[in-house]
Amino acid sequence: MKQTWRWFGKNDPISLENIRQAGSDGIVSALHGYPPGTVWSKEDILEHKQLIEDAGLTWDVCESIWMSDEIKLKGAAAVKEVAAWKETLQNLGEAGVKTVCYNFMPVVDWTRTDLKHPIEGKGIALRFDMIDFVAYDVYVLKRPNAENDYEPATLELAKKALAEKSAEEIALLEKNIIAGLPGGAEAAGTGEFAQRIAQFDNLSNEDMRNNLVSFLEEVIPTAEANGISLAIHPDDPPFPLFGLPRIVSTESDLDFMFGAVKSPANGLTFCVGSFGARADNDLVKMASKYIDRIHFTHLRNVRRNPDGSFHEAEHLDGDLDMIAIVQSLISAELASKADDSKKDHEIYMRPDHGHLLAFEENSKVNPGYSYLGRLKGMAELRGVIQTIERFGS
Repeated sequence: MKQTWRWFGKNDPISLENIRQAGSDGIVSALHGYPPGTVWSKEDILEHKQLIEDAGLTWDVCESIWMSDEIKLKGAAAVKEVAAWKETLQNLGEAGVKTVCYNFMPVVDWTRTDLKHPIEGKGIALRFDMIDFVAYDVYVLKRPNAENDYEPATLELAKKALAEKSAEEIALLEKNIIAGLPGGAEAAGTGEFAQRIAQFDNLSNEDMRNNLVSFLEEVIPTAEANGISLAIHPDDPPFPLFGLPRIVSTESDLDFMFGAVKSPANGLTFCVGSFGARADNDLVKMASKYIDRIHFTHLRNVRRNPDGSFHEAEHLDGDLDMIAIVQSLISAELASKADDSKKDHEIYMRPDHGHLLAFEENSKVNPGYSYLGRLKGMAELRGVIQTIERFGS
């Protein structure tokens, strides 16, 4: 298991030198200046890679090649955009970047309602509050028939919560939900956001699954030809939002996807925090079951509430047994390597998100991507990994 760190490029307030001092062996990055549907030039890819290598690091994972909703909808522009995606994939492969993370979430990327949720004595975390989310969906966005997606008691709580918020608090809630976050779409106003959602009104989960399979059947040959492993990121959170289809949320979703496209290049980003927001996902089992498809892992913990709310916990302190999950990953990885054809299989990991601690509270950081919070998480996880690797599973 190789330890990596996400870097957002030249504009990232955290430098490559900072990252190297954190003990990272490699970098997870992307060319963030390119909009979806455009080809990343070979020159820009190589320049980005050289910056990383000049700092004594390696660019191990591309996270992500963005795609617009046109591909997920199989819309009029999908053929052109898939062709651009494939060309970018080839350019990355020729440059030596062999693992590519992507997601197939419609409209919204990873979604939180609160980007500054205080945890007593432990800093500031990201939080998804189900009641606040319902309040926004039903009473602010006013999505048609949204109330049919929720229980009456939940609607009452949401109405009460919204009534207690000031105009400024409602505006902040909307910004947190629909503003572009790292790897997400551009920020949109309420009207535009509602229009994006409406595009999917007639698309079922089955339709969405079929569109994903069509996409994979188109791009996997390019990945294979260039020695690239694709690693789909699960839905975050792993349950329906805004009535949109969600197709990478559960073990059964993965069984369908891997069964439909059997190539080992059709792989997974095993995001522990995303899958773990559902109590019915058995992370230890999934880590072992899908080891041959897990090319990349995000190690993050969560603390869940019964109503579906959750906040991002410290890496070793949440509802998920992180030590058992890492142990399962390492044990399965070592067992897989016993097969000569898989002896070079290595999972890239990164500490996914971290609390905003007091020292950085007034610093400019991407939400969830503080330096000290991730440094703390990386150190804790490194201790777990080295202990398991030394003393066995």
